[in-house]
Amino acid sequence: MRNIITCLIVISALFSSVQAQIIPTSFGKGLQLMGKDSSYYMKLGFRFQSLYSGEWQMQDGSFTDYNGSLFTRRSRIKINGWALNPKFQYKFELALSNRDLNGGQRPEFRNTANLVLDAYVTYNFYKNFSVRFGQGKLPGNRERVISSANLQLVDRSRLNSRFNIDRDFSIDLLHHFKLGETFIVKERFALSQGEGRNVTEGYLGGFSYTFHLEFLPFGKFQSKGDYVGADLKKEQKPKLAVAFAYNLNKSAVRERGQLGNFIQDENGEYFGKDLNVFFADLMYKHNGFSLMAEYAQRKTSDDLPDVLDNNGNVIGTYYTGYGANVQAGYLIGKNWEIAARYTTIKPDESVSSDENQYTLGFSKYIVGHKLKIQNDFTIREFENSDNRFIWRTQVEFHF
Repeated sequence: MRNIITCLIVISALFSSVQAQIIPTSFGKGLQLMGKDSSYYMKLGFRFQSLYSGEWQMQDGSFTDYNGSLFTRRSRIKINGWALNPKFQYKFELALSNRDLNGGQRPEFRNTANLVLDAYVTYNFYKNFSVRFGQGKLPGNRERVISSANLQLVDRSRLNSRFNIDRDFSIDLLHHFKLGETFIVKERFALSQGEGRNVTEGYLGGFSYTFHLEFLPFGKFQSKGDYVGADLKKEQKPKLAVAFAYNLNKSAVRERGQLGNFIQDENGEYFGKDLNVFFADLMYKHNGFSLMAEYAQRKTSDDLPDVLDNNGNVIGTYYTGYGANVQAGYLIGKNWEIAARYTTIKPDESVSSDENQYTLGFSKYIVGHKLKIQNDFTIREFENSDNRFIWRTQVEFHF
């Protein structure tokens, strides 16, 4: 199935090139095509991440219980561009690695792999107003919206894996305006299905509503750097983005809203209650220095994480609580960077144990984020349990 789809995309691109003009580009810019009549533009790219991960248990000052692995963390094909004119844009992205495809063998996904990541169109219908329709990332925490190709460290933080609202099928309204010469305000509202990406048997619980508000007091970042890790552009003037987001998922039937296990009784009936998630984050960049901070909190409408069936039995538990994440980096020499991250997770007492993570990273950006080598070292502190030490090395190749 994967090979067939990949071949179809490549064949389609080659066919299109016969009827279109190929735009000469450099490495990392993808294959770009423009219709001879300028009625469409398409950019085709592919990327993969090769990862080594080693983990040890820290006990009485020694490292034991080694567990190591080598694998392809991500492998993806992405197509984006516009049709008729630049006001009508589209994005389509497929996941091809086994890590990306896990979790789809359930009836909600028609027992197929989670192949499609993004598939949406965006139409700028009036001045600063746009509407987006399809499957893609919801406007939640900044770290999740940043592409996995553009991360400052090998992977996202524990805050993201526990609290993000990920992707969903939605209709979004986007708007932005200026206050004075440089101050930019962005607003976005998303009405989504609520069960996450690639769910075909939808509306199992209720709809999801996401509100996002962002402020850029010093104007735009270079090359959309407010959603790119590291200050590779070395902003000459300070740039700051501050954002707040709120998500209400009505009668959520998964333990982390758009993610996690489905909550069903022994007869297959879905159960859920309202989930509320709040995010606050910022990104600051100046002259090679970058700082990103995030806060996330999830709670239920009755402040009780357990879900009960009609007989009063616990059949599911939402991951509720809060977390915070702070990371900073500085470019040294010729696109070398040293970065550090601190993450703390405080789930509700009946859900899980507290956890802290301390990460130190070293990266070499050969061609920006398109070709880079990243290393990071993490200490994971667990409440009432031995700590763990993790070493990861990853190569990103992004054509």
